[in-house]
Amino acid sequence: MSQNQKLALIGYGKMGRLIEQLAPEYDFDVVLRITKTENVTPEVLQGVDVAIEFSTPAAAPENLKRLAQMKLPAVTGTTGWFDHLPAVKTAVEQAGAGLVWSPNFSVGVAVFRKLAALSAHLLRDESEYGAWAWEIHHDAKKDSPSGTLIHLVEAMKEAGYKRNIDTSSSRAGKHPGTHEIGYDSSADTITLRHTARSREGFARGALKSARWILSHKGVYTFEEVLFG
Repeated sequence: MSQNQKLALIGYGKMGRLIEQLAPEYDFDVVLRITKTENVTPEVLQGVDVAIEFSTPAAAPENLKRLAQMKLPAVTGTTGWFDHLPAVKTAVEQAGAGLVWSPNFSVGVAVFRKLAALSAHLLRDESEYGAWAWEIHHDAKKDSPSGTLIHLVEAMKEAGYKRNIDTSSSRAGKHPGTHEIGYDSSADTITLRHTARSREGFARGALKSARWILSHKGVYTFEEVLFG
């Protein structure tokens, strides 16, 4: 008999199918696939150990609140709903549940964000350097700019870069995602870029987080899972 943890997928698009494919490597059995918010109920989710949520910006807040009410550990990689994050955090904390959220579950992007913050800190007092942030994704991505780009710009501002950061996005083709930040002066240009080759890195990060949240309560980011 399998000793794997039982995993539910809330949302079953391209990411959900890839997570299901990789789940056995992380000792998970996918036992449930849910595509409608109204089906996120205790009866449907009975026996499930953890849920991974990759749905839509409109559905994610309600999905996560319902999972919290069930005290079911959850991971969400949905973006475009973060205006509702305070309410979701309150629901998780009041229920004593666990949640890992992030605009991006790539290990490389987590490291990239730290580099973005460090560069912003080093250039915060160098007024001749102007900054930009740009990203491109496939034409089916619903939010623009991406949650990851917003997260990168926030990291730069938190690191002390108070000047304007020109931000832009592109949507074309089937691109899995590139994020770039840069600084330009009359003397030189500095460019930092992360390019995803596929969705696999995101799926593996979500599964790594699902293993981790099984033994934790509270609300965490993927960076906290990786770096503490």
